[in-house]
Amino acid sequence: MAQLRYEAGRINNPNVHKVGIIALGSHLENHGPALPIDTDAKIGSYIALQSALESGAKFLGVVFPAHELDEIDHGIHVSLEELKKNLIETLKSAKKYLDIEKVVIVNSHGGNTPIMAELADVEDETDITIIFNNKVISTEGPHGGSGELSMGKVLGILNEDEIDNQTDLEKYEEVGLHGFNKARENDPGIEEGARDVEENGVYVDEVYGKQLFELAINSVILDVQKLLDF
Repeated sequence: MAQLRYEAGRINNPNVHKVGIIALGSHLENHGPALPIDTDAKIGSYIALQSALESGAKFLGVVFPAHELDEIDHGIHVSLEELKKNLIETLKSAKKYLDIEKVVIVNSHGGNTPIMAELADVEDETDITIIFNNKVISTEGPHGGSGELSMGKVLGILNEDEIDNQTDLEKYEEVGLHGFNKARENDPGIEEGARDVEENGVYVDEVYGKQLFELAINSVILDVQKLLDF
């Protein structure tokens, strides 16, 4: 077997090769007319890849399925149990083929957050230490709103001809989750986001989009360092 040079390249700590970064987003959900249905997956993958490039950790790609609350119907999602099963299988594969022992999960879809309650089981099943990074979710604002639009501008996935139509809330009920009354009743954060879009509309600011990405990437890099220190 070849002797791998784990110290080669711009690597500050050879142990970082045992750390993986994987995106957890959503590929199949509406984001208004200005953003594609796989916006969350692309945002999460970009954060995960850039964090891997800067930290030296392994980029593990993106998890395919995504979960969503029952009261929000704006795409195609799977049960929490199915997402958990797929995540376990994916991480077991990373451990087997890449010798991964620790992982940062970059979540870029709010509907996935219930998986946090299942992470102890995932760690036990995979024998992998996990940090769940939710930074972009906590900072980007309403679904399909100014934060995601601005990040979409940075990524080049934004259809700027449709920005004015993004706030046609009767037609695009997913923007700000405006049309999902039960979810708004149950979650003050969703209600706040819906009201923000209703009252203030949306805007695109590339500088703001870059700032959101920088915050998220730096947060993931800090999580990688935590795993190295653990």
